[in-house]
Amino acid sequence: TAYSILDLITFLTTGEDESRAWEVRRGATAPEAAGVIHSDLQRGFIRAEVMTYDELVVAGSWDEAKAQGHMRVEGKDYVVAEGDVLHVRFAV
Repeated sequence: TAYSILDLITFLTTGEDESRAWEVRRGATAPEAAGVIHSDLQRGFIRAEVMTYDELVVAGSWDEAKAQGHMRVEGKDYVVAEGDVLHVRFAV
């Protein structure tokens, strides 16, 4: 209820050591979401590799989901959706 009132959604990041949930306002673009993680990610944003949480869980790993064709590449105009798992590519 609080997220709805505050107009927030959750997106996720994952790696070998850690998976983490982040909150961002509904309607945020991929670079804005990257900026929630770290300002350098927003400043140097190139693209985001994206899949849904459900696709990742069913596949069992990022690499397997990617091999199954669930990963898509999104640019600066992409609006992050609830439950997206992002891998941000950037250069600073």
